[in-house]
Amino acid sequence: MSESKENWLAVARASIEIEAAALARTAARLDGELVRAVELILAHPGKVVLTGIGKSGHIARKLVATLCSTGTRAVFLHPSEAIHGDLGIYAPGDPTVLLSKNGSSRELLALVPLLRDLRSPLIGILGSLQSPLAARVDVRLDASVDREADSNNLAPTASAVAAMAVGHALAVTLMHARGFTAEDFARLHPGGQLGRNLTLRVREAMHSGNETATVAPGTSFHAVILAMTERPLGGASVVREDGTLAGFVTEGDVRRMLTNHDDIRPLRAEDVMTRTPVTIGPDATLAEALELMERRPRQISVLPVVDPSGRALGLLRIHDIYLGSR
Repeated sequence: MSESKENWLAVARASIEIEAAALARTAARLDGELVRAVELILAHPGKVVLTGIGKSGHIARKLVATLCSTGTRAVFLHPSEAIHGDLGIYAPGDPTVLLSKNGSSRELLALVPLLRDLRSPLIGILGSLQSPLAARVDVRLDASVDREADSNNLAPTASAVAAMAVGHALAVTLMHARGFTAEDFARLHPGGQLGRNLTLRVREAMHSGNETATVAPGTSFHAVILAMTERPLGGASVVREDGTLAGFVTEGDVRRMLTNHDDIRPLRAEDVMTRTPVTIGPDATLAEALELMERRPRQISVLPVVDPSGRALGLLRIHDIYLGSR
């Protein structure tokens, strides 16, 4: 790598470090003003209106999506369009969150007296608490930064990250205050992967019966390989006569045995299997299964499904969770 390209990496890392430091300072500055903002929003049964111009407007739109998906009704108002009829989105008392880096935008300043007429409590996510806009809002959330992440200290990078983080902090605190649950989240995301994972149960996505490779403990290793080849789901359940799971043979187990043994003819399923495999119950959610697969030093791609008595019911692959079809 040339010296100039090494410098590129240094610049990139430095930008992230500047933004990370800005976030740490933003978190440390949070105070009772955030509590006041939460109280204002909770006190009103209607929606929250977010507004901003330029980059702040883009952040406001993102925060609207976050609030709506986490139990707080929210809409975006373009400040320039507000005076051309869009103020009609307001019901009396709807709180407004105004985002501004410099707090001197004439569009936002012109909006303030109109919002006062609508009895809208004003919450500012502001990059300057000494700005004209800061003097006109009811609650001031500090999103100021020492510098931007670029070498010229110009592009709204660290300031954008700080404003977004303050908005997220507001949304997450509202979630907590409302007692918003994973089930609530799922109801608002019925068509997405997150909603699917939170609502569907393992029994609805797993493979069972003749779809899966199932062998007895005394089955020859050769026969285990054939069974896994005929039903290629990533593993074979080793099942006792009473139907309980004795162990599980993965494709990794097969490769290790083939590597470590010149003669596989004496091997049986019980010699190859993992005796205490990670398993999942049929009533667990797909989200719980996914966490079980991924939150570990070595991720696994297929889970045996067992009932409370340890009886083997089938297999669930990570592909079944992500793809939603078998």
